[in-house]
Amino acid sequence: MPELPEVETTRRGIAPACDQETIEAVILRTPKLRWEIEPRLPEILTGQKILSVGRRGKYLLLQTAVGTLIIHLGMSGTLRVLPRNAAVQKHDHVDILLTSGQLLRLNDPRRFGAVLWHPVEAGEINEHKLLGKLAPEPFDDAFNGSYFYQKVHNRRVAVKSLVMNSEIVVGAGNIYANESLFLSGIHPQTPGNQLNQKQCEILVGNIKAVLSRAVHQGGTTLKDFMSPEGKPGYFAQELHVYGKEGEACPHCGHTIQKVIINQRASFFCPHCQPLKKPRRPQKRREA
Repeated sequence: MPELPEVETTRRGIAPACDQETIEAVILRTPKLRWEIEPRLPEILTGQKILSVGRRGKYLLLQTAVGTLIIHLGMSGTLRVLPRNAAVQKHDHVDILLTSGQLLRLNDPRRFGAVLWHPVEAGEINEHKLLGKLAPEPFDDAFNGSYFYQKVHNRRVAVKSLVMNSEIVVGAGNIYANESLFLSGIHPQTPGNQLNQKQCEILVGNIKAVLSRAVHQGGTTLKDFMSPEGKPGYFAQELHVYGKEGEACPHCGHTIQKVIINQRASFFCPHCQPLKKPRRPQKRREA
């Protein structure tokens, strides 16, 4: 699934071609992806200028004067800028034709993505039901060690799940949660209430660093992710533990192991990321 670095790579890839460009036409080849697509989109968007190309979490936001188009890439979707005469391929579901002579095309083989319309009369875009509960962006100053500690210090949930919780921070998906925990020396099954504030500060710093590096490398291509230019993401070459079960830890040489947490594969080094047993309360001695 495209995670925040892949979605941000997509945003940066399409923005130069779409920002301030006028929509000439919209072609819908399917009425529904994960949810139904507003059938009046061709009528609504034709003649509108794209005022900005933004992102919130894993959602791409194309803002116009009459509303915002919300696009999610689902499990394997891609959004690419192509020439107007580009041949239509299987799973090409939506085209946005621009007066520049280019088009923006959504391809989604599994149809788990989404194209949703949020009109201006519905209020601010952050009031949309899919965006309203989203936590701070990982690069925001609001996401810091103190904030994370306050969110997790009284929870017994595995820290891996807390890092991936979009109501705590958005965009730290499975690959990047694994890598951040490894660099922080924290076992993915460590309960949140066992972390001290210093560990939270280290972990937050590594989440920011890992995601920043991944964005710089164009995301991670493990199967089929491609940037809008058709290029793979190169962060896969820098992965320390993700997908490396049975291989040697790059730091200590111990064997990397895998455990399933909330139905997601979690990779760790048992030496660099020891799972500490919780302290048991001492019994009082009778006088």
